[in-house]
Parts: sequence; structure tokens; C-alpha cells
Amino acid sequence: MKRYWLLLISFVLTLVLPSIGSYFKFGGPPPGFGDFPAQEVELPPGFNQTYFIIACCISGAMLLFLVFPVWFGFRRVDAQSKSKLSDYPKWFFPGLLVMIVSWFFMWGRFEIVQPIDHYTFVPLWWGFILVLDGIVYKRNAGKSLIAMRPNTMKILAASSSFSWFVFEYLNFFVLENWYYPNSKIFTNFGNISWQLASYTTVLPVIFEFYYLLKTFPSVNQRYANGPKIRVSILGLWILWILGLISMMAMGYFPYYMFFMLWVSLIPILVPAMHLGGYWTPFMDITKKGDWSSLILIALATLCTGFFWEFWNFGSEWFHDYAPTNPNYWKYSVPFLDKYHIFSEMPILGYFGYLWFGIVCWVLWLVIAYLMNFNPSVDIDQHE
Repeated sequence: MKRYWLLLISFVLTLVLPSIGSYFKFGGPPPGFGDFPAQEVELPPGFNQTYFIIACCISGAMLLFLVFPVWFGFRRVDAQSKSKLSDYPKWFFPGLLVMIVSWFFMWGRFEIVQPIDHYTFVPLWWGFILVLDGIVYKRNAGKSLIAMRPNTMKILAASSSFSWFVFEYLNFFVLENWYYPNSKIFTNFGNISWQLASYTTVLPVIFEFYYLLKTFPSVNQRYANGPKIRVSILGLWILWILGLISMMAMGYFPYYMFFMLWVSLIPILVPAMHLGGYWTPFMDITKKGDWSSLILIALATLCTGFFWEFWNFGSEWFHDYAPTNPNYWKYSVPFLDKYHIFSEMPILGYFGYLWFGIVCWVLWLVIAYLMNFNPSVDIDQHE
């Protein structure tokens, strides 16, 4: 019972501490707090060369770690042959059709049927989820999330909405790193209900990409034999305290500490789970030196991020005469908003997706443990 309360208190503190930091900074809630969907409240500080160089060094180190794991103590593992291929499942081609049609209407210039444009995000992404699941099913001998764990997929969708609202809430305390300029398409109730449906796609698509990556033996086993990193109980408490301090600092220094939105949840919630004996993917590292789960969920989210940014950018770029996608977002990132390839996201922002994926899994586990349902997403076991 004590471990439950430690985890619950830790989660509540992640929501409370930024508001305390913001209170000392602004004397109350931050500017724009409570506006939903979030709107740009002020222009962030412009490009900062020193900040950018530091971020480049950190991102470069992350890239080297992913590309050359042997440099960081990983031993090569002979890749095992992949599973026998199966036929596509019955939901693959309907999902593909829904995805293509939704994409067509999201990007197309069809003024005569413009209201259809407003409702393309959810079917586009659920169609994409069905496509990814179908590919996993085919490459994994008939095993996929929908085939093996349909109830878990439903719970993932519901938990996904809650998880993303956590990020939307924390976004207020960094003064809206992302915002939604097309908020006038729907009413307030329409925005809330539509965004609630839209957020159901986040966790499912990330885990679909995760299992797709696992069907490639060379990727799946690349990080399976690495260094073990053990943290003592004292070390876990130190990490927990540092995480709490960083969350409060994020509210007080919304520009300089904006990246803590994606990082601080890990040193708070993961130690709380480890101290309580709950499983997390970090335990595979401490016990076996197996980094696969952690790195593959990060890479899966990076893959997802590409499609998020790709479809988001096109939904506005092809509609310069009028906004049509209520889900369209832009970024208001301090110091680093430079060098865009094709998307609204600055190029260094893509490295943030790696951390975002880990946090998404952590939040899924927290919800599962607090709500007392099975946190497993293992598709080798049928429900």
C-alpha cells in the first residue's frame, strides 16, 4: 500500500510543482493558463548561439549512442532470423483506404466540401494505426496488438487521451511551446471533445511502431547486450528529489528550463516505481543490461514524430487561403527555433521525440499501476 501512495504522490507532485514555480515567477498562473487549445501568449526569446551549441552537443552524443552502441560498452549480438511471414489481416486494407482518403481530404483544396477537412485527423491516424498493426501482423506470424491484445489496445487509447492532457497542462508552464492557431474552427466544447478523440491515437501508434521495429532482428537485438547500470536506493531518492526540483524550476524559468517538460517526469516517476517494486523498462537495464525496450520505444516515437510533423505541415501548407485542420499546431520554442527541413518543428526538436516516447511508456505504466490493470503490452501473450 505504501508503494501505491508513493507513486500517487509523485504523480500529483508533477502537476503541482510547476504551478508553485510559476506562482513565485508570475504571482499566479502563467500567461495563457487555461486557454484550450493552447494559444501563443508571447514571442519566446530568439535564437541563442550558446544554447544552440550546447543542445547540438547533447543531440550529437545521443546520435552517436544510437548509431555506434559498441562505443558505449554494447557487445554485438548475432541477429536471429525473423518470424515466418503471415497474410495481411482483415483490417489492413480497410485501414489503408481510410488513411488514404483522410489524407486526401486533409491536404486537398476542396472548398466545396471543406467541412470534411475538419474531421480528417482522427480517421487518418486510426487508419494508419490499422495499417501499422497489419504490417506487424504480417511480419510477426500473425501476432500484433489488435490480434493478441484487443482489450489492451482499447485501454491504451483511453489512457492516451489522459496522458496527452497531462502534456497539454504542463505546456502552459513553459509558455506554450506548441499552440493551435486554428482554434476558432470549433467551439470550446467542440475543441475539447475533438481533441479528446484525437489524443486517443498517441499511445497506440507509438506502440505499433515499437512492435514494427521489433520485427527487424538487427534493430531489436542491437541494444540487447549493453552495460548494466545499477542505482542504489539512496541514488533513487536523489534522482526523485532532483526531478521534483527541476519541475518547480520549469515553472519559474519557463524559457531556460522548457526541455524539462520532456525530461523531469522520468527521474520522478521511475524512481517512485522502482522504490515500490513496480516493473519499468529501466529494470531490464539494471538486471540484464538489455536496453532494447527503452531505445526501441524512443526510436518508435521518433518514427511517429516524422509522420506527425509531415501530415501536420501539409495540412496547412496546402490551405493558404483558409485554415481547415483544427489539430494543426505550431511551435514557439526559445533559443533553438532554427533550421527547419520541411516541418514546423526545428530540427533539434526531433531529438525530443526520443525522450517523449520514454515518458509516454512511463505514464502508461503509472496509469496502469494506479488504476490496477495489467500494464503488459506483450503481444506474445493472448488476452
